[in-house]
Amino acid sequence: MTSHAAEHHDEHHHGPEKGLKRWLFATNHKDIGTMYLVFALAMFFVGGAMAFVIRAELFQPGLQFVDPGFFNQMTTMHALFMIFGGVMPAFVGLANWMIPLQVGAPDMALPRMNNWSFWILPFAFTMLFSTLFMDGGAPAGGWTLYPPLVLQTGNAFPFVILSVHMMGISSIMGSINVIVTIMNMRAPGMTMLKMPLFTWTWLITAYLLILAMPVLAAAVTMLLTDHYAATSFFNAAGGGDPVMFQHIFWFFGHPEVYIMILPAFGVISEIIPTFARKKLFGYSAMVYATASIAFLSFIVWAHHMFTVGMPLSGELFFMFATMLIAVPTGVKVFNWVSTMWRGSMTFETPMLFAVAFVFLFTIGGFSGLMLAIVPADFQYHDTYFVVAHFHYVLVPGAVFGIMAGVYYWLPKWSGNMYNEKLGKLHFWLSTIFVNVTFFPQHFLGLAGMPRRIPDYATQFADFNLISSIGAFVFGLSQLLFVYIIWQCVRGGTKATDEVWEGSHGLEWTLPSPAPYHSFELPPTVR
Repeated sequence: MTSHAAEHHDEHHHGPEKGLKRWLFATNHKDIGTMYLVFALAMFFVGGAMAFVIRAELFQPGLQFVDPGFFNQMTTMHALFMIFGGVMPAFVGLANWMIPLQVGAPDMALPRMNNWSFWILPFAFTMLFSTLFMDGGAPAGGWTLYPPLVLQTGNAFPFVILSVHMMGISSIMGSINVIVTIMNMRAPGMTMLKMPLFTWTWLITAYLLILAMPVLAAAVTMLLTDHYAATSFFNAAGGGDPVMFQHIFWFFGHPEVYIMILPAFGVISEIIPTFARKKLFGYSAMVYATASIAFLSFIVWAHHMFTVGMPLSGELFFMFATMLIAVPTGVKVFNWVSTMWRGSMTFETPMLFAVAFVFLFTIGGFSGLMLAIVPADFQYHDTYFVVAHFHYVLVPGAVFGIMAGVYYWLPKWSGNMYNEKLGKLHFWLSTIFVNVTFFPQHFLGLAGMPRRIPDYATQFADFNLISSIGAFVFGLSQLLFVYIIWQCVRGGTKATDEVWEGSHGLEWTLPSPAPYHSFELPPTVR
């Protein structure tokens, strides 16, 4: 019997692979999507524990809990774990689950590569985490890895670089898979401009990843050769320029922040029409806005560097280009609000997260506009105002987008309905305390408190106290999220076929129905 026939024979007798083998050799997009999501959740908690260290140290002035060097390692590792271990794999998990279902494909185009792109990640993050225990410790130069600061890491340095390369390889392979699946495996009749918006945002994100990740790889490789091969790319003593590193890094770093938010835009664009019971307002405008944001993200990188001493013409260019991104982003917010306008809205947990996303992400957008203004940025740069800005974009933005997507699709994935009361409780705890955590940081920044410091002057004590309390309650309330998911996956009320329409008995018995054309399907005649 050939090996192939033997495999078939075994499978015929023993059914599909069970236990560990099912996950280790998974080629099914749903299994791989689940692994990505579970891994991302674990990394959120690791990154969250690091944030707890940071906020505990800043709870009051004076050095309390940790050594300043370790504090700096925590700020670096917290960001690397949250960005590359939390947000990005979570979105790849959503992509794996939903893209084949949305385009009518039987699976992802390259299932074995899909498996590999996932299994690289646990090894990359184990290696990154292990640097905390090595001689010299993890990098303490911030997640941006700026030289010469980051080169003082010691023996852990090459391990950090290798783990970053592995994360990049995983992202690029995942992106290739997404692009090939969407381009080659759409169901007959599904043209590009009929694709669901989540699929569109991921297609654009995948191109961003393929363009941006190699730039990061180049930057960290040059750091490595500066450290070990006596090159002088960023070493001023050998004729290099540390500012060149910033240019290369942020050419990756700015598209990266859009990589983390565009799929969330897609999720929100799926949820709002469902719970407003209307078609998405301005579908094609949303697609073009997403593509515009992606294009503009590559020409604004130096707005992170207004204080390096660039020429006035450079400052003006990057200022205007950055302000321009507000236009397509504004189109998106307008379209979401217009979709809700006069819709027959109900506020289940996914919709609550989606509405909070629109409102709180907009706050992050406005503070971003403030940071785009050169003379103002001179004041804000490297203060807690910047920390407040990007956390508003990333937590009530990207993370709420992920949570909204999980609540929205969980009944579809598991066949069970989650506990709606607990879901709403999780929403309110998260929304209230994310604001308690990050809103005071705007005031800290405007008052002049620098980022990445373990101690501060007493005038900043009150807002730091509030921020730390918010962070601890927000972090602990995420345990409720885990419990809700666990309870839902274990069992519970069975979800109906039309989970968000049918299970609420709302679709055709609304007291004041929306106009005829706003429904996707005609009513069934009994």
